[in-house]
Amino acid sequence: MCGIVGIISNRQVTPLLIDGLKRLEYRGYDSAGVATLVDGKIERRRAKGKIVNLENKIAEHPLPGTVGIGHTRWATHGVPNETNAHPHATKHAAVVHNGIIENYRELRDELIALGHVFESETDTEVVVHLISQKIEEGLDPQTAVAQSLKRLKGVFALAIIFAGREDLLIGARKGAPLAVGFGEGEMFLGSDALALAPLTQKIMYLEEGDYTVLTHDGATVYDANDNKVERPVVLSATSGAMIGKGGYRHFMLKEIYEQPQVIGDTLNTMINQDTNTITLPDVPFDLKDVTRLTIVACGTSYYAGLVGKYWIETIARVPVDIDVASEFRYRSPVLEKGGAALFISQSGETADTLAALRYCKEHGQKIVSIVNVAGSTMARESDCVLRTLAGPEIGVASTKAFTTQLTLLACFAIALGRAKGVLPEAEEARLSHALVEVPSRAAEVLNNDDNIAKIAQDLFVDARDVLYLGRGSSYPIALEGALKLKEISYIHAEGYAAGEMKHGPIALIDESVPVVVVAPTDDLFDKTFSNMQEVMARGGKVVFFGDKTGVGSISGRSAASVALPAVDPFVAPILYAIPVQLLAYHTAVAKGTDVDQPRNLAKSVTVE
Repeated sequence: MCGIVGIISNRQVTPLLIDGLKRLEYRGYDSAGVATLVDGKIERRRAKGKIVNLENKIAEHPLPGTVGIGHTRWATHGVPNETNAHPHATKHAAVVHNGIIENYRELRDELIALGHVFESETDTEVVVHLISQKIEEGLDPQTAVAQSLKRLKGVFALAIIFAGREDLLIGARKGAPLAVGFGEGEMFLGSDALALAPLTQKIMYLEEGDYTVLTHDGATVYDANDNKVERPVVLSATSGAMIGKGGYRHFMLKEIYEQPQVIGDTLNTMINQDTNTITLPDVPFDLKDVTRLTIVACGTSYYAGLVGKYWIETIARVPVDIDVASEFRYRSPVLEKGGAALFISQSGETADTLAALRYCKEHGQKIVSIVNVAGSTMARESDCVLRTLAGPEIGVASTKAFTTQLTLLACFAIALGRAKGVLPEAEEARLSHALVEVPSRAAEVLNNDDNIAKIAQDLFVDARDVLYLGRGSSYPIALEGALKLKEISYIHAEGYAAGEMKHGPIALIDESVPVVVVAPTDDLFDKTFSNMQEVMARGGKVVFFGDKTGVGSISGRSAASVALPAVDPFVAPILYAIPVQLLAYHTAVAKGTDVDQPRNLAKSVTVE
């Protein structure tokens, strides 16, 4: 959830730390801070709120130093304030931390009994006191860290500096990502490669349980048993230029408009140019042997999985179970022999999803992951990786990651159907052709931007509650549309299967409640149309997303409508995701909320 940057260099690091933290703002945060060594002593600057507040403090009280750590915090233990902001420090060391220390109360009591005085309400502070206690007992910093790590239970990525040691920076990870960057006479730590993009392209990802000792000359890595190990150094394709707004007002709008391109890029990795068929790359097991599929994800990725369930069961005739990752392990799911599990995550680091992946792996399932980050933990721990080529997604509310996830799920359904022998060649050709058309149709959808902005201004800015309805594969898009509106406009919104309206939610309908209906012309359109009639009969303001045929059917009776391109119903969920994103975006802009960094949210959720 939080952001970490660490640098050991021969130049002043505070400006570099601040720049790195700015590249991590997309993760969501409520305070920020940096620490360096000044004349061998640890000095800190911390501030509640945005990084600009931290910059103002540093402008008033400069912070020199050639080794330092920085952090953006998303509060878990303790309210957002300066005292709880990282780095936490003693006279011996300073630490920044992503994750949660589950046994912090036990450790805190133990350290208080030894005379340690705590300043904050955080779980993180026990880490620096634990390390400091080891140093006071006569251990060197590396040994003190190694022994302290063995006492910690929970999830953590750590970066640590030590008083009097301008030549030392230590990082460690368990359950939360941490990358090492290699420079010329300087080394870096970061939550991800994006944090380090302008500083270096040479990246090493720590494995689970690793800690690393950084000096000016390089990095030495040790595993959880203190054995020296080698980890591969890769060249990152991420660059600082990739995270600019490109002239758009917000990252979210830029990322919405990038969807035709990134859907096409992702699709091209799945198309066999010789046969013009959908082919999955490097699947190390036979898809025809998959008897049951379990899909696990969180948030927006879960809604992508719901669409995938419709596609896979319809096209490949393979039964699919789908779970919210945070619930999955706790019901002790029965996983049958010959099954496979598919995990979906933008970051590839989502804690709940990663834990579910490991559960399935332990229970003999073949593991497939759909991720946007090639070097992520989920990617490294999977048998097969299907990578979305969405590029960095900076806006907290997912847009292009969602539609590229849907693109890969559609490809997976086709490949699985072919492998199972249940998808006739003619039907496969029709579905594949529909997919190939998606990028150009997505560009057409964006032509409705002005119309959707007006609808947002006229019908949604003053709304307190909004309902979204859909049937079949459009039902998850209704859920996703409601989530987007909640996330960035703070308007209460709920998505429902349209047929469920009469079983309770219809009681909410009145003239003050806009009802968004997602209804491509498909086999379920007539039933959805009947549900719209029920809403309109009770004074509800229907905002209709459909193709020209559907818009013609409801002409004059809806409060507003948006005519989308006519497409094969198979690919409609990918296209219909775009207008619900635009509706949420323009509503949030009209309300004046923080579109790219909505309150209380984090981009990469690395705690349970």
